[in-house]
Amino acid sequence: METLRFEELGICPEIQKAVKHMGFEEASPIQSKAIPVMMTGKDIIGQAQTGTGKTAAFGIPMLEKIDPKNKKLQGIVLCPTRELAIQVAEEIRNLAKYMHGIKVLPIYGGQEIVKQIRSLKSGTQLIIGTPGRVMDHMRRKTIKMEQVHTVILDEADEMLNMGFREDIETILEGVPEERQTVLFSATMPKAIMEITKKFQKNAEVIKVTKKELTVPNIEQFYYEVKPKNKEEVLTRLLDIYTPKLSVIFCNTKKQVDLLVTALLGRGYFAAGLHGDMKQAQRDRVMQGFRSGKTDILVATDVAARGIDVDEVEAVFNYDLPQDEEYYVHRIGRTGRAGRVGRSFSFVSGKEVYKLKEIQRYCKTKIYAQKVPSLNDVANTKIDNVLEEIEKMIEKEDLTMMINAIEEKVNDSDYTAMDMAAAFLKLYTGMKDENESEDEFDFGDTGAEEPGMVRLFINIGKKQKARPGDILGALAGESGMPGKLIGTIDMFDKYTFVEVPREYARDVLHAMQNVKIKGKSIAIEPANQK
Repeated sequence: METLRFEELGICPEIQKAVKHMGFEEASPIQSKAIPVMMTGKDIIGQAQTGTGKTAAFGIPMLEKIDPKNKKLQGIVLCPTRELAIQVAEEIRNLAKYMHGIKVLPIYGGQEIVKQIRSLKSGTQLIIGTPGRVMDHMRRKTIKMEQVHTVILDEADEMLNMGFREDIETILEGVPEERQTVLFSATMPKAIMEITKKFQKNAEVIKVTKKELTVPNIEQFYYEVKPKNKEEVLTRLLDIYTPKLSVIFCNTKKQVDLLVTALLGRGYFAAGLHGDMKQAQRDRVMQGFRSGKTDILVATDVAARGIDVDEVEAVFNYDLPQDEEYYVHRIGRTGRAGRVGRSFSFVSGKEVYKLKEIQRYCKTKIYAQKVPSLNDVANTKIDNVLEEIEKMIEKEDLTMMINAIEEKVNDSDYTAMDMAAAFLKLYTGMKDENESEDEFDFGDTGAEEPGMVRLFINIGKKQKARPGDILGALAGESGMPGKLIGTIDMFDKYTFVEVPREYARDVLHAMQNVKIKGKSIAIEPANQK
């Protein structure tokens, strides 16, 4: 079905602003169908699986109906587990971020009931709870139902599987009859139909079924990566696999912009694509990608709809998608026209569970991979260069080069093997291990204290920088304790700072892409005084 942009759904500006802040560009199919119907006040039976965006589908219309001036309870969402209750409460809080005076409270077993009672007494318009704990509060009369106008049953089939049927019926009997009852369930067993008959009036059925999706010809891998290391791991994979064209998916427009800037800073030909860009801009970016001027496209799901380029060799899920279906759309950008494609997903922490859901949904295997080391990258670079050289030897006339090398070998103590090795090193841009590890030999940088190295930074008083900014950036980025930093001499346009010799190399590496006072800085060992 056609999806709608949130501004087309007639929702209040505060919620529109929150949705934009959350990084969503358009409503998912269940949101496009359910929100307009629910806003008319009708009862709904929604058939939709997890990962379709149903929380916002019921959360937005419910928030629209809540009166912030009235501190009484007005809406209840019932969930099967405490985890889901916490997750739903968090998403609804995010949707209500710019609506003042709305209080959302998750209540579930395992949390101190006294704490919950205190929060309920201070006035809560919306509770997200598990049936057992909601019943408990009803018995204690700490939840008063007189002004409840909306009840949502989320993952109703799960609640029935867990034996909550009687609790649900007791709760629904305790809510005023003049109310809106909305039920979401992935399946529609007989017990659910009985509940809908008994507790809903003329409910409208809204179905969003996910298509059976296949992902042939695509090798799928995932890497467990901490968010702060994603950029480094991405560039290592780009260097190892050297895809002709690749698409990198992020969940928000902000992340797209940040990543494009970072990749350009590292010397890759990257461009971004997202919903805030004008059509002419998008066309320009796509033209550059199709012609190969740009070989990396960083995009959000919505913006990537129009990418139909056969030569895409790799897709990266920099952020895992919210919806399993999006995963399939994303990786389907590669492996086209009979080619084999590759997809790489970055997973951090608990996202491993999300990955399992994706595998179940796609009926596919996503293989865990070890993050490649710098050595792996170096070896791959060497292999790639040697392959190119082989082709060149077969196809090109190298007489002039052979003569030049022969002359040099005859005039010096080097062998042809030495020359070849030096050329290879030069071409791959590699440094010696000793060079990178043992940059201890900084020479005399003119440091006042023994054991210190003096560094030059191209920012000073004219840019309104203060010694504290330099200190904070150095310590924050390199992890070196601030107290170890020595003299900071600040001039109009530059600054000298002294750091212990054993930290100097780490500081130089850590400060490569850092901004101070909004300015990208350059940092290097200082010359002698």
